[in-house]
Amino acid sequence: MEDKIIAQTKEWIQSVVIGCNFCPFAAKAVLRDSIRYVVVNEPDLELNLHTFMDEIHFLDASETVETTFIIFADHYADFEEYLHLVSLAEDLAAEHEYDGVYQIASFHPEYCFADAKADDPANFTNRSIFPMIHLLREDSITAAIEHYPDAEGIPDRNIAFSREKGLQYMKQLRAACLAV
Repeated sequence: MEDKIIAQTKEWIQSVVIGCNFCPFAAKAVLRDSIRYVVVNEPDLELNLHTFMDEIHFLDASETVETTFIIFADHYADFEEYLHLVSLAEDLAAEHEYDGVYQIASFHPEYCFADAKADDPANFTNRSIFPMIHLLREDSITAAIEHYPDAEGIPDRNIAFSREKGLQYMKQLRAACLAV
């Protein structure tokens, strides 16, 4: 089952994240095969936070893995419960002095930006097929942004793209990833 979840996640990254150019830096990590995927099956919040810290330590020790997706395929379906997990993970990273070392990106099937309506296609810039936490190396982000024209404009371009494509298109694109 974990292999299928990882395959579906890879398809989501390829079709949605890279295909829609939501993250212009993702293709490089995919081509280098430098993404780690960890499927968490335990519903226990404390264990999930322990896994989060284990992944930070794994990245500390690894020079070949650029980034990690921690995938909660069977847990945190409730968006508010998921946001609580993310908040605790951010606090934990800060407590262990990882601010500025790793950045946490959050993705969830029901992701909704604070100022957006639930049916706004713009939410699909962060709507994934499973709840997940994405750990990224801050140095890598900084280096990528330095060589990318108008990195500040990426979120606005993503929102415009999603809205132009429309809600049905974004739903179908994401749903197709589960067919893998």
